[in-house]
Amino acid sequence: MKNRKRLLGAGITLCICLVVIGTAVVFSAPGDTDDPVVTKSYIVDQVIPEIKAYIDERFGIAASEGVVTPSSDSYMVVNVSAGKKVICEAGTELILRMGQGTIIATAKGGLADTTSGYDLANGTAMPSNHQLVVPVADGRGFTADTDVIVMIKGGYSIQ
Repeated sequence: MKNRKRLLGAGITLCICLVVIGTAVVFSAPGDTDDPVVTKSYIVDQVIPEIKAYIDERFGIAASEGVVTPSSDSYMVVNVSAGKKVICEAGTELILRMGQGTIIATAKGGLADTTSGYDLANGTAMPSNHQLVVPVADGRGFTADTDVIVMIKGGYSIQ
């Protein structure tokens, strides 16, 4: 009888301990300041400001200067109003889809028309549906004679 009471008391004590430990595990929230892996304050105070600074540095400066530098290797469809100039960075590719434009070239050369295999000189009409490549960032690009839709891959600025 004495052993039975002792065993029952030990069993009840064990159950109470398991309930207390289980409750502590269930009600502890991941991501709070006591989380040993990554704390919420670390994410809020360190990681998020670093990401924001990177985004501001990468895109904020370019946007304030009117320069667009796409982050992927895909074409962007750009609408350009008549009379505006598009000045391109080195390696920029252009395809005129609608409208008329005039090539802006320098003394070093013009835009490479990879579709026909010619170099387009300053003042030349921009051909539709031809892939044009700007070899050097020295002020080359085009002037929109009418409202233009152009596909651009690479960096450029609209002036």
